[in-house]
Amino acid sequence: AFFTLDAPMGAYATHTPNVLFPIGEKVTDFARSGWILVVAGLLFLGAFFYSRRPMPHRKRFQVIYTTHIAAYVFLSVAISSLIANILKIAIGRARPTQYEEWGIFGFSPFHGDFSFESFPSGHSTVAGAFMAALALLLPRYRVFFLIAALWLGMARVIIGVHYPSDVIAGLSFGAWTALVTAIAFSRYGLLFRFTSGRLPRLRRPLRLRPVKAST
Repeated sequence: AFFTLDAPMGAYATHTPNVLFPIGEKVTDFARSGWILVVAGLLFLGAFFYSRRPMPHRKRFQVIYTTHIAAYVFLSVAISSLIANILKIAIGRARPTQYEEWGIFGFSPFHGDFSFESFPSGHSTVAGAFMAALALLLPRYRVFFLIAALWLGMARVIIGVHYPSDVIAGLSFGAWTALVTAIAFSRYGLLFRFTSGRLPRLRRPLRLRPVKAST
């Protein structure tokens, strides 16, 4: 992507009116880490404190299971986002807005400016981590989450703030972090079970719809 897609995209973004900008701008904010971390954090705290109340054993297990899910999503997004933001500052790649002056090989490490924080894409990293985590939690909808991650990542290209390689790197790193976090959870017997050569699987499958009681 770096050598085959970035230059054409940079030239296109520089010299072509971006008619898709309003669409990309509305979509891209969904991949911000803030709201995901807040929701996951509140869910974890709420379930944790609720689990301290007297309740049947089965219900307590369900509540504790919820804390594990919230912790998994929180850590997947937080860890990947933190590392990606450190990397993008250290690497200092110029964004497509600087294409005419810097080209695709423009690097200014530790520049400290938004214009030189292109690689990897932070939004794409969050999208990759969040959607990969959801794909592992709800494997039946894996294809949908993959498409959603790609669309959220490409929105960053549409609005002209990232090259395709920035997005691919971010999505890949975020998904990899979610996978490694799931494997780490499985090592401690939390949430997942792991078999070498296969993706981690939930110990207890999630259902979006309640199971009807048999009559």
